[in-house]
Amino acid sequence: MTPEQTAASVKEAVDTLGGAFTEDPKTLRRARELGLSGWAFYVAGRGGALGDVRPDTVAAAMGFIAPEAVTDGWDVARRFAAPDELARHSLAECCRWGGEHLRTVPEIDELTGLAEQIVMNAEPAGLPLFAAWRAMPVPREGPGARAAVLLHLLREHRGGAHLIATRAAGLTPLEAILAGPDGEPGAVAYGWPLPYPPVGPLIRRRVAAEAITDRLVGQAYAVLTPRERARLVALLTGALAAYRSANASRHGG
Repeated sequence: MTPEQTAASVKEAVDTLGGAFTEDPKTLRRARELGLSGWAFYVAGRGGALGDVRPDTVAAAMGFIAPEAVTDGWDVARRFAAPDELARHSLAECCRWGGEHLRTVPEIDELTGLAEQIVMNAEPAGLPLFAAWRAMPVPREGPGARAAVLLHLLREHRGGAHLIATRAAGLTPLEAILAGPDGEPGAVAYGWPLPYPPVGPLIRRRVAAEAITDRLVGQAYAVLTPRERARLVALLTGALAAYRSANASRHGG
């Protein structure tokens, strides 16, 4: 399995497992305890790793969220706490979620070891959120917590690479969302105002952006041997299936 194929194969697992903590009910409850909406905590908790910067800087780094939506969340959150403090709260929630949901995943130590190799050897140039989150201390107290943080870092790594690829393919972030699987509902969720451009002419560019993303992300996965890459795919596929099964059981599905 090539590095590029590996990047494409683990995309769904990285995206789902790396971001699940942000929508977890306990994370949203923590936001309320801090006096924040879930949205404000998401924006400031994620962007806070960059430090006390201007909201347009955060919006540029996040890319796919409408700048006005980023500004709204960022400005509200800064009235309650400093951005770096909110980033630490977000990191704590990520660790808490990992301890609760990933610690019993089979072969979690092996998965963590492979993910750490990728994260620590990835080139951070052009990926400010990935670089900022990687600079935060990764916990050592449990494999579940460490796995969650590393998966979040892999998600930020792919997200940043996808933003670069989107622009290289000649798309704006809004156009990429509209041409992707989330379509108009995704654009609405990320705060982009109507009207939206027609999607048809954007599809081919969106496909090109995905291919560029896989190539960029795959450069980091090249640190693993072909056998290790195949193993990573198997472990992440199993972890995603286990998480979804457990989540369905909790919700009576």
